[in-house]
Amino acid sequence: MDDSLVDAYLARIGAQRPDRPDEEALRRLHRAHLGAVPFENLSIHLGEPITLDETAVLDKVVGRRRGGFCYELNGAFAALLSALGYRVTMHSARVYGDGRYGPPFDHLLLRVELDERWLADVGFGRFSHAPLRWDDRAPQADPGGMFLLTGDGDLDVFLDGEPQYRVDPRPYELADFVPTCWWQQTSPLSHFTGMLTCSRLTGDGGRVTLSGTRLIRTDGTARTEEDLGEDAAVLAAYREHFGVILDRVPRVASL
Repeated sequence: MDDSLVDAYLARIGAQRPDRPDEEALRRLHRAHLGAVPFENLSIHLGEPITLDETAVLDKVVGRRRGGFCYELNGAFAALLSALGYRVTMHSARVYGDGRYGPPFDHLLLRVELDERWLADVGFGRFSHAPLRWDDRAPQADPGGMFLLTGDGDLDVFLDGEPQYRVDPRPYELADFVPTCWWQQTSPLSHFTGMLTCSRLTGDGGRVTLSGTRLIRTDGTARTEEDLGEDAAVLAAYREHFGVILDRVPRVASL
């Protein structure tokens, strides 16, 4: 990334260029990213192929002002952090669901090396607002909940006592996630092909989510849900709440 692209990325998330790559700046960048760039799978339902290379993910997030899922969001964030001087590696995780852990490369997250190691993840939807201490085995309080990391090899991550994913400590490259990314966007067994979501963190620490035609707002224990109905209202909600401008409403297709 050249300086102009770094500046454009920082403007995209509403963050200032840090004076140095330290913990405080990492926290600010992480929180800003979650509030500006939505976790979304709209490309799958708009017939847009998802390409996993740095140029493509940066163009989508910065140039086209879209979001994405883990491979895209954490892939782009890794490029930004690296350009700002952070030492970053990408890691595979097996997401927990239906009573078991999923396959390798099911999820992509980041490890950032400072005086201590940090788990950074801006691509998992509801998760920590700030990076987590990779080597800390005590509970870690976060506005998103109480997190616990356990294990000496593979790293198990829990949120409020519930397993989230199991991390492979070995570093990988973005290209290593290509086969699973293709499966996630094409298989009828994939969680992402059977549903629509666009979600981001709000300024007060809640979330706003557009799932199909349903607009969902959460704030603490409060939750409101509204069925928008008409296509024009759905497109307007994408613009207003996520800055996503579409020429048609994405719809879940039968596979």
